[in-house]
Amino acid sequence: MIDAAIVGLGRWGQTLVAAVQGKSDKLRFTRAVSRNPERMRDIAVRSRLELVGDLEAVLTVVLATPHSLHCEQVIAAARAGKAVFCEKPLTLTKADAERAINACREAGVVLGIGTDKRFFPSLQELLRLVKCGELGRLPHLEAHFSNEVAGTFSEWRYSLEESPAGGMTGTGIHMLDVLVALAGPVRRVQTLLVSRKPPPDPHDSLSALLEFTSGVSGTLAMVRSTPAYFRLHAFARSASAEVLGRTDLVLRRGGAEPQHLSFPPVDSVRANLESFADAVAGVAPYPIRTGEILDTVAAFDAIAKAAKSGEPVRQV
Repeated sequence: MIDAAIVGLGRWGQTLVAAVQGKSDKLRFTRAVSRNPERMRDIAVRSRLELVGDLEAVLTVVLATPHSLHCEQVIAAARAGKAVFCEKPLTLTKADAERAINACREAGVVLGIGTDKRFFPSLQELLRLVKCGELGRLPHLEAHFSNEVAGTFSEWRYSLEESPAGGMTGTGIHMLDVLVALAGPVRRVQTLLVSRKPPPDPHDSLSALLEFTSGVSGTLAMVRSTPAYFRLHAFARSASAEVLGRTDLVLRRGGAEPQHLSFPPVDSVRANLESFADAVAGVAPYPIRTGEILDTVAAFDAIAKAAKSGEPVRQV
């Protein structure tokens, strides 16, 4: 059993704790680090957490803090020899992601990332179909992820400095993570960001055209706020696989009726944290490689720059 500390007990920090507390035999939260301990005391008591002011006595760190703080917090944890799980995005820029990843590599500590949608059963099957070659060579990918919770977030999430490119930071990066896992690094992006309603309940849409270094093309879109929906479609010459939600996948092959597959649901947040715990314990490698984490942040950085400038951005 890995004992961990949660840093940040906001909406998502509480979700991370609830995913494993009393449910997992691999990871549990024993401490919470908060800048406002009195405000969080009731939550800590309910979750059986000891409130502490720093990370000195903690062996494993889970960060659910504002995005701009991630880089220095990951580096500090790594230099103290602590395994660290960081909510997405790891950082807001490629340069900072390189610093954070290098710190973990030099310290020899495990780095986990909060792109839990990667653990949806439907996406796990799509990744398997592509990685084993069953689907065939991919020329194109399409992804969409929208949700309806933008108005429930903490105020800091509405800042352009903390959440650039509209819904990209909160939701779109989940699909970007899977696209990178399927097709590799992104070479070039073009975007269209349309804002319709300002905070505290923002409503905007972001569309991105992607070119991967592997030669695959892609589209990525997201809307804040609209009823929750996500889809990822991988196209090959003689087949395609379309993920529709957490558990459903439609497999299409030339000359055959579509095959509808449905998988038992899982708690993806818990699955991610337990995979991280297995890596910390030396049971199995963490399934999201640091190279993929870096490539996802690099693509995210490029999308944010393209959305701000209105010009295409090519990765160097």
